[in-house]
Amino acid sequence: MANKEIDEISGVETTGHEWDGLKELNNPLPKWWAWTFYASIIWSFVYFLLYPAWPWFGGPTKGFLDWSSRGQLRQELNDARAQQQALWDRIAVAELAEIRTDPALLEFAMASGKAAFGDNCAPCHGSGAAGMVGYPNLNDDDWLWGGTLNDIHKTIAVGIRAVHDETRDNAMPAFGRDGILQKQQILDVVGYARGLSGQTTAGANLDDGAIIFAEQCAACHGEDGRGNQELGAPNLANGIWLYGGGTEEVIASIANSRNGVMPSWDGRVEPTVIKALTVYVHSLGGGL
Repeated sequence: MANKEIDEISGVETTGHEWDGLKELNNPLPKWWAWTFYASIIWSFVYFLLYPAWPWFGGPTKGFLDWSSRGQLRQELNDARAQQQALWDRIAVAELAEIRTDPALLEFAMASGKAAFGDNCAPCHGSGAAGMVGYPNLNDDDWLWGGTLNDIHKTIAVGIRAVHDETRDNAMPAFGRDGILQKQQILDVVGYARGLSGQTTAGANLDDGAIIFAEQCAACHGEDGRGNQELGAPNLANGIWLYGGGTEEVIASIANSRNGVMPSWDGRVEPTVIKALTVYVHSLGGGL
């Protein structure tokens, strides 16, 4: 057996390892470090038994606590659904105006309505609800069928020219395609209609256009051209044109008609979701 070598300076036994004249001392680990190491081993064994660690005989691993991260997530989701359901139940029986005045309901309806809008309405109206040609801008105060809470709610529920017994529907004649007006007559009435918002139309006789408007258009759009929300007839005097306000666009609207369709969401989403959508759309800035 080799003789033990004791370091002359420290008095500690060496391990026999030497590098460039430096000898390694055989100092024992501090007791606190050793006990920490042993405790970690014991804790790892306890953790192995209590929490999921290794499949037992090919079965699922849950541990003696029967805990799993997936199970915890499932429980948290169930708790969140339970909390949401309480708010949905309140929305179901609340009037739209009540939702607007209840801070808790309003906050929940706004968040839920925004999510539902992104899923169902944004493809046509845009993520910011600014619309595009043929799809109304929901941020302004120009509403074909009314911008009150009740009006918006009905429009969302029954749709426009949709497959629903109570859908909003009022067809505009195709004055050119159906032979009701000749080309010059259409140009004249286009000039008159655009003139209501201060625009000019080359080649149009405004006096003749006024007569044609009174005979063919005033019944829906009103004598002053400011529209009729009960009929979904647009206001022609505010310079807002759903399908474009240029001469050619308005000629196309009068000659061939514009009868856009919005689907009915009644039966496609929950009634409470329609309420949340109503509150959200109303809040965008154009609700009356």
